[in-house]
Amino acid sequence: MTNRDCGTGKHDIWRKGKGFPERLPFSKGSSGCTMITAHEMKLTNGVKVNGMEIILDDLSGPEIAALIREHLQGMAEESPPESVHALDLDGLRRPDVTFWSAWERGELLGCGALKELDPSHGEIKSMRTSSAHLRKGVARSILAHIIEEARRRGYRRLSLETGSMASFEPARRLYAAFGFEECGPFADYTLDPYSTFMTREL
Repeated sequence: MTNRDCGTGKHDIWRKGKGFPERLPFSKGSSGCTMITAHEMKLTNGVKVNGMEIILDDLSGPEIAALIREHLQGMAEESPPESVHALDLDGLRRPDVTFWSAWERGELLGCGALKELDPSHGEIKSMRTSSAHLRKGVARSILAHIIEEARRRGYRRLSLETGSMASFEPARRLYAAFGFEECGPFADYTLDPYSTFMTREL
């Protein structure tokens, strides 16, 4: 992030990176220049869905870092290391991955990501709802947003990998409700007793 023309009357901040506009508001306090908060900046890119803001996120905030740690820990508790396919922060920052977070009144509700496998095929990654906001429709709203983005990009197929254990049954039901059906491994995945693969046409 850089600021330009601070003190000259052109109080703007510029944020480079996928999903962010080139120019964002900048405020100046009595003691000098004060940048808007990261959350305020991100909300300039958000859409409101069912009372929550779903925003493109650069994964720089501590709340997101904590949620991803929780996600990775949960996956590690359920599966052996070779069967954990969740992405860490570095993996989510790759250029072929787009990451969204959902917020309400400044509180993080959940997250989800879309990975481009090829120009016609995307993969859903890192679907996670904060433990304080389960059963509030957060995952459903994020999933719908990701599907809409996949359609906008012109993908013809959307796939995902999730757990095969009983604890993942709510996730599998959610995906089935959105038209996903079980399939074989795709992309670089291989058959794994801990994995369920699902896909749908768009």
